[in-house]
Amino acid sequence: MDRAMSRLFRPGIEMKQAVDWLYEQMNDEDFSLSDVWGALTSVEFIKEMDQRHLSDEARRNTFNPYPIYNAINKDCFTDGPPEGKWFELSPHEAGFTELGFFIETSLLGSKFKDGELLEKKPKMDMVKLEGILGSALASGEVIKEYILNWLKGLFHLGDVTKEQQSVLAVLDEVIAVTRNPTKIPLVVFDLGTLQGIPQVTKANRTLNLWVEETSPEERKRLGKQWSLEMLAAVETWTQSQQKGGFIDIAKLVGKILWLILHWEWGTTENFLYQQDRTAPTYLSSNERFHLMDAGLLMNVPYPAFLGDKRDIDLIIAPDYSAGKAFETLTLARDYAAEVKKPFPEIDDKILKERDWPKDCYVFEGKEEPTIVYMPLFNRRNCKDAEEVKAKMDKFSTFQRPYKREKIESLLEIVKANVKNNKGTLLKEINKAVRRREKK
Repeated sequence: MDRAMSRLFRPGIEMKQAVDWLYEQMNDEDFSLSDVWGALTSVEFIKEMDQRHLSDEARRNTFNPYPIYNAINKDCFTDGPPEGKWFELSPHEAGFTELGFFIETSLLGSKFKDGELLEKKPKMDMVKLEGILGSALASGEVIKEYILNWLKGLFHLGDVTKEQQSVLAVLDEVIAVTRNPTKIPLVVFDLGTLQGIPQVTKANRTLNLWVEETSPEERKRLGKQWSLEMLAAVETWTQSQQKGGFIDIAKLVGKILWLILHWEWGTTENFLYQQDRTAPTYLSSNERFHLMDAGLLMNVPYPAFLGDKRDIDLIIAPDYSAGKAFETLTLARDYAAEVKKPFPEIDDKILKERDWPKDCYVFEGKEEPTIVYMPLFNRRNCKDAEEVKAKMDKFSTFQRPYKREKIESLLEIVKANVKNNKGTLLKEINKAVRRREKK
């Protein structure tokens, strides 16, 4: 724990390291906002650009806990079948939990067609993975504003010639419009070398339509269209320039703004593409799928540990989620029912305690796994429901990185929860061992 704390408070890294990493990624056709978010959080929170690969952990020390990361398939998130939603990644394999479609983790992101490897791409590093798995750290608007503010800072990297000022002005205005597509600043650009590019002429026509339009929704649509047309003009211009310096910055900013306007996250080559004989059409029909933070569906990853694959007898579930007590538990119960996986019975009467829960609950399974559920803030460390709410607010997700004192305070609460329930935990572990011996 001391080692982890020292890593959090070591000297930070320069933003240039994140920008250089993004330069390497931006020409990949799967470049997405997950790459940007991974780079920014590496600077802000993790204090290193961790370019190790998850697949390299397959040869790790087996005494360390085995990492299983979880994401969801955005393309099935809102209205797709539940079996297509949950996606897990371990050092050995990555794939769709409920359907049993997996691939070697080292090949995730490579191009496949009908089960045949067409192009082996570089392995996904931890920066990119962190960007996918951490995208629910803030709401969409918070993330968008954070990235837009950072893009403005990129303009100050390196010298900008007078000729390039016009491109910078265009990108600056596109940032402003991305913040609010209903308000295009009526600025007459000195377009310089952008003048005469077909997309600029097209964008000017869109701007004229925007000026005449009165409907807020139509103005918003035209504002987005204008932004995309101006970005296309910048892209055309950058392709004609030599690589390096401001040209790379302009290209990177343009690509990121395009991603924001399309809200493109977690773009990943689909290893099931056109594998119609075995995979369902909703998974095999597209060349790519999009992975997002699993916390958007369920903030404790029960799905990866249910069913026959891992045949789990006991799940110890400390719940540090931002929602109310039992929320993740009931979500997992309902999910298990949808995908026909065993789950212990949860009596809804217990939900009456969610504002001021006990520090430990045992939901005993027969054929199902037993779950020991441990809310972070509870009757032992909070005198009433109001104090639970106050502590949840104090340690909420939507804030800057915690200071050392705050982290140490939180760690003491977590340690106390485990110590206070040591007897229950040992009892349930022993029961799970005896149960396993009888199988």
